Amino acid sequence: MNNRKWVFGVGVAVILVALFSWNFVRGSRGTSQTGSNTGGQTVERTTQTNRDLSGDNDVLVVYFSRTSGVWDGPLEVGHTKVLADYITEATNADQYEIVPAVAYPDDYEATAEQARQEQADDARPAIANPLPDLSEYETIFIGAPVWWSEYPMIVRTFLDGEADQLANKTLVPFTTHLGSGLGASQRQLESQFPQATVLDGFSVRGEDGAVNGAESDVRAWLTRIGVNN
Repeated sequence: MNNRKWVFGVGVAVILVALFSWNFVRGSRGTSQTGSNTGGQTVERTTQTNRDLSGDNDVLVVYFSRTSGVWDGPLEVGHTKVLADYITEATNADQYEIVPAVAYPDDYEATAEQARQEQADDARPAIANPLPDLSEYETIFIGAPVWWSEYPMIVRTFLDGEADQLANKTLVPFTTHLGSGLGASQRQLESQFPQATVLDGFSVRGEDGAVNGAESDVRAWLTRIGVNN
């Protein structure tokens, strides 16, 4: 009997962990909030961007990506960055990486819980690097993993900080996910920037095989939406 109780207890614990992880990637909320609370954070602006390629200055790829605190363990290159690099190369764009002022935890469950709490608090986590001047760009890709069915709240920090400059741009979401696709990311952009042109986004499952094999799909998508060299 004691052995049965022990096995039952272990089984329950495994199920709870699995449900927690699933909820993180699928999300417990299907709609987005569009609050403008910046949490008292001051965002700096600069005319310099993190330019990984010498672009034509019409296209900027903005992304938030993680190499730790992800479900399949530490990565050499974050899955969302892989997509960002595909887009950058195909469009000859410039890049800007959203870097948190305070790093997220290395542990997956701890990252999931922090992301859930930030969403519940409608938080705007601070960005370490100065925000770019977007005046030279016509088309801006905005990419991140889907956390709890939408962009991570640190992406909201970027969107709020750049709200005036994003208002009349062409915006394009792209995401990595574990079952929720684009989540609410496209609806978020359409809701927050009604005067902008929001093109159909791209999403791929956040696994090495899917991401590393997605370059041809990314190029086909870019051709379909009319943003490529």
